[in-house]
Amino acid sequence: MILELEDLTHRYGEELAVDGVSVGLEGGELVAVLGPSGCGKTTIVQAIAGHVRPSGGRIRLRGVDVTDDPPEDRQVGIVFQHSTLFPHLTVEENVAYGLKARDVPPERREETVTRFLELVELPDQREAYPGELSGGQKRRVELARALAPEPDVLLLDEPLSALDRSLRVGLREEIARIQSETGVTTLLVTHDQEEAMSLADRLVVMDDGRVAGIGPPRELYESPPTPFVSSFLGRSNALSATVTGGPTPTIAVGGEAARLPEGGKPQPVSGNVDCHVRPEDVSLSVGVTDGSGDDGDENPVDEDRTPVGDVLSLPAVVRRVADVGRRYDVTVELETGDELVAERAARPPNRGTRVEVRIRPADVAVFDAETDRS
Repeated sequence: MILELEDLTHRYGEELAVDGVSVGLEGGELVAVLGPSGCGKTTIVQAIAGHVRPSGGRIRLRGVDVTDDPPEDRQVGIVFQHSTLFPHLTVEENVAYGLKARDVPPERREETVTRFLELVELPDQREAYPGELSGGQKRRVELARALAPEPDVLLLDEPLSALDRSLRVGLREEIARIQSETGVTTLLVTHDQEEAMSLADRLVVMDDGRVAGIGPPRELYESPPTPFVSSFLGRSNALSATVTGGPTPTIAVGGEAARLPEGGKPQPVSGNVDCHVRPEDVSLSVGVTDGSGDDGDENPVDEDRTPVGDVLSLPAVVRRVADVGRRYDVTVELETGDELVAERAARPPNRGTRVEVRIRPADVAVFDAETDRS
């Protein structure tokens, strides 16, 4: 294990910012800490880097407890949200800064700077000053500076958030390439779900200072452990339902019920439950006219449709339609009063159209109704 956090806790006065976080990073792994503003992400980074002395818990690098060590005694590289390049130093001098501080001989410093400037594809900018670089070039220089001392762990604290979207996408790909080529163990902190899911081997989803879920991105997306993870990762519809046990467990919404699959997403709970279902897993078909004589566009069910009894078929009315470019977001209201969003590629039914909402129980995440909805 390269990096271990054991029951990491930190308070700012009376405010509990990080509450008992335990996670470990294997060699070469890229783990993303993901969560909303104020959930404790940056405090974790600062504690690992040595800029914050945690109130409790331990931090280990390669098995050695560094909790009380100063930053300069830790083999940690860091790239912050905003540029921290020294404006009076050239690119070469910035990249060499950490090497000089570690008393690396001049000949080796020059060789290392050349190697890492080539890695970030800026070999021709070594004599330039930060003020002469673009935002993306500055990020690359900071990556080279952080990597040049060959740290045990590279910390990336919201490294792309200050850049425009097109530049973020390009640099995201560069980070993936550089991390892959160097094999450096990396902890990425971000609030951007797409960034985290596209880069990380594993996600650590934070909620109010605590770990809400840990796992591979796809696994957390498809089988979220809590309502918070379900609603934070991507988009999710929430609705109330009832689960019954017995030889044939069922899930019921309003007056409609369907059999639960064996080994599917629903958890082994019974009684009143909270359900989450992704918009892409909600299908619509037009059943009744809206009274205007316009049936809307027919949406035939696939030939391999799930047999009746294994799918929830719920009557609803279209309330809103949003054209978001590559798809339509169709908001429907069920007879229970719950509203759901369904994704649709083809032209959607008109507002006011009566439709049938079809949801496979296998696509539903089920949580005890007492679980915190936050």
